Amino acid sequence: MKFSELLDLSDKVAIVTGGAGGIGKATALRLAEAGANVVIADLNEEAAQSTVGEIEQLGVRGLAQTCNILEDADLVKLVDATIRAFGAIHILINNAGGGGGGRENPFKISVGDFERDFALNVFSAWRLCQLCAPHMKAAGYGSIVVTTSMSSINKSPNMSGYAASKAAVNHMVANLAHDFGPEIRINAVGPGATRTAALESVLTPEIEAKMLEHTPLKRLGTADDIAGAMLYFAAPISSWVSGQTIFVNGGGIQVLD
Repeated sequence: MKFSELLDLSDKVAIVTGGAGGIGKATALRLAEAGANVVIADLNEEAAQSTVGEIEQLGVRGLAQTCNILEDADLVKLVDATIRAFGAIHILINNAGGGGGGRENPFKISVGDFERDFALNVFSAWRLCQLCAPHMKAAGYGSIVVTTSMSSINKSPNMSGYAASKAAVNHMVANLAHDFGPEIRINAVGPGATRTAALESVLTPEIEAKMLEHTPLKRLGTADDIAGAMLYFAAPISSWVSGQTIFVNGGGIQVLD
């Protein structure tokens, strides 16, 4: 393969969940820069449309689709809308998720709270993989990337549900690689502390300094840092990589204890 082809996504169609902001938006723009047409699936329709506008300025096509990943009907609609608009699906970035990480006192949360972590981070991703995989096999090219977390391997208080769900993501990806090959690769990206709006809302100089004590590269991540790993997994350059989890974390861990 020529060097110019290793990151070339021309004529590919990508779905990015949670693509209207933060890591999802940065990833969507990076895929578009590589030539992919991109579907932005997000709860925030206005922000999704705005991101599509930025995508189309890069010379490719975009589509905004309102989507609640907890609603199966929305996931089905997302896939159907993508096929109607573009006729194929080649890349799925399962980025949307969430939960109560850091707030999960096991004596105060409910089983429902624990279940919601898995619904957001595991069940929805698995279901969207199931819906997209037949289209990827038909296209003869498929790359799925799931956003996991450093919490999947760290040990911290008040994180049991969220951390367990992200650990499940890592193992789910490793197993689905065996089900989806050879046409489809599936991998996971685990961000370290990344300067998204959510982190910036609580970040202080003291918290940042504490986080950087065990970070060899001595800075927090950016959304573009994570998007680079997403592009690597989406593109032909990683054509012999599947079932893997890569942590993008400056070489260390960003914890407060």
